[in-house]
Amino acid sequence: MMDAQRITSKLRSWLPLLPLLGLLLASYWLNLQVQPLPSSYKEARHDVDFTIEKLSSTVLNEKGQTRFVLSADKMWHFSDDDTTHLELPRFISLNADQPPVDITAKVGTLSSKSEEVFMHDDVVIARTDPVTLNEMRFETDYLHIVPDRDLAETDHSVLMYDEKNIVSAVGMVFDNQSRIVRLLSKVRAKHAPKK
Repeated sequence: MMDAQRITSKLRSWLPLLPLLGLLLASYWLNLQVQPLPSSYKEARHDVDFTIEKLSSTVLNEKGQTRFVLSADKMWHFSDDDTTHLELPRFISLNADQPPVDITAKVGTLSSKSEEVFMHDDVVIARTDPVTLNEMRFETDYLHIVPDRDLAETDHSVLMYDEKNIVSAVGMVFDNQSRIVRLLSKVRAKHAPKK
């Protein structure tokens, strides 16, 4: 009987702590419920962080001369993947010893460090010889441009024409430094002699 009284006495001394213990457990459970999800579970939001209208960006060479110009009607930047999207982009490559190359499209994107330009939809490359004023044009629906290498390439269908020739192909490498255009496959040409 003595042991039962001692146990009852000890329980009574701990009894005021039971509500406190319950409150502590409830607080711990509530804290677990409101914790943010780990980053692997979060959905990345693809939101525009800034826009620019009537953009024009000029890059100079080591002599301070214009090397190339990139312009667009509108530009959007997305912070989650660090990409830049362009509306009606225009890229002009200028070299002192070569004809300028003018590239236009409906839409485009820039890589995260702007080292590459990707143009889509109604892409036109125009190069006019300053002496003869003859224009050579290329049309495709996709073009990958690497400005520092003065290189443009596509693996899509290409139509190339000037005043006398029409050439169609699939895939092209346009190396403006060496002035070489390589058509990669399914090349078909039509020549119209001068009258």
